[in-house]
Amino acid sequence: MIDVKYFIIRHLLSIPIFFGSWIAFQSGLGIHFALAGIFSVGTYAISNQLLKVVQSRMIVSKYGLSMAEYRHINTQLNEAKTKLKQLNGYYMKVRSIRAFKQLFEMNRLAKRIVQIVKTDPKKFYQVESFFYAHLETAVELTSKYTLLVSQPVKAQDIQIALQDTRETLLELNQVMEKDLRQVLSSDIEHLRMELDFAKISLRKQDTPLLLKGDLQDDRKTIGS
Repeated sequence: MIDVKYFIIRHLLSIPIFFGSWIAFQSGLGIHFALAGIFSVGTYAISNQLLKVVQSRMIVSKYGLSMAEYRHINTQLNEAKTKLKQLNGYYMKVRSIRAFKQLFEMNRLAKRIVQIVKTDPKKFYQVESFFYAHLETAVELTSKYTLLVSQPVKAQDIQIALQDTRETLLELNQVMEKDLRQVLSSDIEHLRMELDFAKISLRKQDTPLLLKGDLQDDRKTIGS
């Protein structure tokens, strides 16, 4: 996970800065111990933010994005995390095993897509519809479904609405499966290219061995 890795690196670098600045403020400048500690906390926070900016620029450069694009993708990822938490909150509100399994599958697909884009931000553009529409629709429909299923009244119109919602959620699961395949498509293509290259390399390695063996046989024939 990119965020976790860079978070750890930032703080590992900032901690020595924190203690170094504390010693410098107290011993070098003769500032009171407590006041030096406050200044050091400020130094720590500033260094942490500066490192975060540097890391962001490194990510932007690595994936060929602009800072505006990177910020936008981060915003969409944060919103997606909020929606995933909402989906997780509906587990205890569904009333059937089938609905629970369907919600579980929807969560699994959505989490996987979010995780892939978090690891490789550029993949966001392969599944924009997931972030802009599909996940939001999943949350809204699941919310309405859990509301209807909790009603004590079991009128025919409610049953029809529940059935329609279940069918729509099932279709939405299929759409999310397509989203996942789409976000993985470039990786699959890259893997195929690597496999093709590996096969060609193996063939090239096999051919000289055969030629070498043939030459050895020829020498034996000539000597005899």
